[in-house]
Formats: sequence, C-alpha cells, structure tokens
Amino acid sequence: MAEENYNVRDIDLSIRFKHGIHTIFLFIEPMKPFSNVAEALLKIMKERYPAGLTTSLDSLKKTELPDDASQIRFAVPREPRDLSKGWTPLDIGEQDTPASKNIEDNSIVAFTFAPQDADEDYRPEFEVHFPVFDDNDEEQ
Repeated sequence: MAEENYNVRDIDLSIRFKHGIHTIFLFIEPMKPFSNVAEALLKIMKERYPAGLTTSLDSLKKTELPDDASQIRFAVPREPRDLSKGWTPLDIGEQDTPASKNIEDNSIVAFTFAPQDADEDYRPEFEVHFPVFDDNDEEQ
C-alpha cells in the first residue's frame, strides 16, 4: 500500500476515537463534515483491524467492521472528567462538523456501528473499556 502524505496543520484537532478496548488517534480538520471523519476512521480500521475490533478483553468478542462509513455513530462523554458516566450520542446531519458539535482538541469521542437497516429510532450503545490498574499487581 502506498504511503500517504499527511500534513497536520495547526488548526487540526487531535482526537482519540474509542471503541471497546481500542483507541484510534486521529488528526481531523474541524471544519470538514463528519462524513470525512467517518471515512478516515473506517479506512484506518480496515487497514489495521480487518478481522474487526475487540470489544472486551474478558470475552475477546470481535465487532465486525461496517461496509460503509455512514454506519459509524459518534458520542461524546456525558462528563468529560468522569468517563464512567457514559456517553451522549451526537445527532449528526450532513453538514455537521466537529467544530459545529463543539469537539475540541484532545477530546475523546466514542464510536460504534449501526446496522445497515437501522431506522431513525435506532439507539446506538457505546462500549468503551478503560484499563484498570490494581494496586495489588505491583506487589506481586
């Protein structure tokens, strides 16, 4: 695969996209539509995780990648300082951009995949797992 030339500009946002145990770090243009973000994210996932994304270390269940970037749904933390509070899904229209949804540099954005036949009543669930460090691990 040919190496692409990525030029990171001062105005680009660095965003951590999270699903299951995975974190995908991307630089995105704040004024480009979310469809561009979804396409870039799907391209990277297909290159790096062609068998799907691991949802949890407990089950090693894989989430199959979607066929189309339009199936990707995004959410932001309900409480940015406490990610255990869950996620607020973003209602994204065709012209919505990260800037129009108040996504800032160094934000965390969860993502999941909607089924191809999802209707407007579909409510996505965002599974994001964070490492847990046990104080007893250091004593062993």
